[in-house]
Amino acid sequence: MTANIQKFRNLSTAMSHSFKSRCLLHHYRFLHHGPDTMEELLDRHVVKKEKSLDDDENELLNRQRLTSSRREALSLYRDVIRATRFFMWANSQGNLWRDVLRENVRKEFEEARFERDPEVITRLLIGGRDALQAALDKLAEKQKQEIEKQHGNSNTP
Repeated sequence: MTANIQKFRNLSTAMSHSFKSRCLLHHYRFLHHGPDTMEELLDRHVVKKEKSLDDDENELLNRQRLTSSRREALSLYRDVIRATRFFMWANSQGNLWRDVLRENVRKEFEEARFERDPEVITRLLIGGRDALQAALDKLAEKQKQEIEKQHGNSNTP
């Protein structure tokens, strides 16, 4: 009987010690919230590859990108055509600048029509927007100068 009691004491002490160490280990994990294994560490901190998309999903994404680029290109084209209305004077050959600009813009857009590289398309769109804005700024500056010139001539008799 004493052997059984001693056996239960040893078992109870071992269980108590095991329970305390588990609590400490659990408390320690709770404090640092860190990974327990190398795999968990790598999973948490290493950049993972994107999911592999099948061909249909890739084509859908490409179409969406191209559709948005197409929309932006058409918007830029319309803005340029609208802006050419302000260029009403003739060049040295007697052609209206409006018509010359429209022909050049059409030619530029036709040359880039079948471009598929998103980076090149973006570069072309940004360059086109910048060129349009620069042309409109120069036009506005010239208009201001002409108005000031006219006001200066009308004030001095």
